Amino acid sequence: MSDLLQREFFQLALIAALLVGLCAPAVGTFIVQRRLSLLGDGIGHVALTGVALGFLTGTAPVLTAVVVSVLGAVAIELVRARGRTSGDVALALLFYGGIAGGVMLMGIAPGGSNAKLNSYLFGAIASVTREDIWVIGGLAVAVLAVVAIFGRELFVLCQDEEVAKASGLPVRFLSLMIAVTAALTVVIAMRVVGLLLVSALMVIPVATSQQLTKGFKATMGLATLFGMVAAVGGLLLSSLSPKVPPGASIVLLALSGFVLALGVGKFVRRGRPQEST
Repeated sequence: MSDLLQREFFQLALIAALLVGLCAPAVGTFIVQRRLSLLGDGIGHVALTGVALGFLTGTAPVLTAVVVSVLGAVAIELVRARGRTSGDVALALLFYGGIAGGVMLMGIAPGGSNAKLNSYLFGAIASVTREDIWVIGGLAVAVLAVVAIFGRELFVLCQDEEVAKASGLPVRFLSLMIAVTAALTVVIAMRVVGLLLVSALMVIPVATSQQLTKGFKATMGLATLFGMVAAVGGLLLSSLSPKVPPGASIVLLALSGFVLALGVGKFVRRGRPQEST
């Protein structure tokens, strides 16, 4: 293991895993609280179109994925807020449109792109470069800055939109901010766990934390800890054998934590009433 830690590719993979494990649950806490747990999946499918556009135009797929994901997130939030389309239907439109656009663009892209696309669909953390780390790090700073600066306002919005309006908060702006931040998080995580599994790191650590904590801040804090443990632990597990895919091992480790928290959470919840009496 010590020899592995001295290799640059593993050091870069470890940094990427930590950044994703930190950012995804932080944003996911707001998404889960607002009952939009599948938003990450929907944006992930739109990001597929962005990646395919990058291959088609010969530009950086990560940058085109950022642009397309942000535009898709804004569009779906406007459709949900202004139209008569419910949240689940709007997400379904995002799913189907993203997949169709990605498949169409990959079909007309130059040959050999399909093999490269797999690294974005299922993750390829071992191939993360220094340039990728700079991009991921920059996006992570932006995501964490939004959470730190607007966390209280976003909490009020996620708890009750009507209360947020009555309090004079810019509900439309904050809703768009959540969508855009989720889009950036998807792009951050796609090289680590892949676009098809990205939503898992945004939801599972939060669901795990909810079994053990009460209060928004405690849930977010513990969720980010679980996210980082799952990301790093999954990476270490995949290093034991080249046949173990990192993205899948990260998600399965996160799911194992959730199952364990279900059992532990029963004892935690039983103890709370006794403590208050």
